[in-house]
Amino acid sequence: MPTFLTPGRHGYSVRFSRTRPDSLAVATSQYYGLAGGGTLFFLELAPDGTTLLELQKLEWSDGLFDVTWSGTGDGVAACGAGDGAVVVWRGGCAAPLRVLRAHRAEVCSVDWPRAHLLSASWDTTVKLWDPESEACLSTFSGHSQLVYTAAFSPHSPATFATVSGDGHLKLWTCAEPARPAAAVKAHDAEVLSCDWSRTESHALATAGSDGLIRGWDLRRLTTPMFTLKDIPLSGRMLRMRSKKGAVLTTRALRHSGRLLRLYDQDMGLEARLRTAGDHPPPLGVHVRTGLEHPQAPPDSGLRLGFAGPRVRSPFARLRVSCAAAMVIVDAVIGSGCVPNKTNYSE
Repeated sequence: MPTFLTPGRHGYSVRFSRTRPDSLAVATSQYYGLAGGGTLFFLELAPDGTTLLELQKLEWSDGLFDVTWSGTGDGVAACGAGDGAVVVWRGGCAAPLRVLRAHRAEVCSVDWPRAHLLSASWDTTVKLWDPESEACLSTFSGHSQLVYTAAFSPHSPATFATVSGDGHLKLWTCAEPARPAAAVKAHDAEVLSCDWSRTESHALATAGSDGLIRGWDLRRLTTPMFTLKDIPLSGRMLRMRSKKGAVLTTRALRHSGRLLRLYDQDMGLEARLRTAGDHPPPLGVHVRTGLEHPQAPPDSGLRLGFAGPRVRSPFARLRVSCAAAMVIVDAVIGSGCVPNKTNYSE
């Protein structure tokens, strides 16, 4: 399994390129983001699949907490920074292309699938940007506490979801910043992450600091479609990928929780992985499937993290429901993952 270490930097977010299946961007911070600067790494998986190559390393004066690739510009990525900036870089350039400033606190989530970019901040707001003109188009102020995640719907370009420390999941349309289109008290705790189903336009999932993952049908928001017990610590990162049933990945927020869990709701399967030795827990995950990158070669198992052995698990059967797609889950750079236990739970 290819390994890449970031000495002196702790990874917060890792993303595969939207257009190049072997390119990655990794946002990191010094001292777990509590102090010091941040570094963005552009990486590439070597053709033989055994090595991760560092293409470029870019420094920022504050921590970097999230990264997203542009949906319209090749080799362009944006990061959310601890000084409230959204920093846009192009691979191969030493200086940022753009620095978007309007937030008054840390930017912990960015999303940029099309022309406009979303940023979510600890200042309790979400902002919609036109990165080309560096203009803040709208500010969405419906949450009472910090906003952990803002994510565009893959099915409706003008719709996005937000989750917050106030326990709410809110749905917005870009044309109506004054009020959300819908809202639900998703957890009796902070909601730390959300993600949309890639195949069902009405479905998304949330993960909270109560250790629960909940699935929501946007046509009936009164009660969740399902509730999964995550871990007795807070789940910070959530990803949904599947042809039919949701595959969810989540990590522990606190350092004592070193578990990465994967679920298939339809098949009733759960896989658990634990970071090895003294490695810190995964701080970010990204799931890549052949549905997103058709040219990716098929694989008979999951590849977990950038360190540790290849894991053969019942999730290899997901190739059937994912049109023989390769499913890759990437834990944070430098935190090796080893299989802990695989459960077949109903």
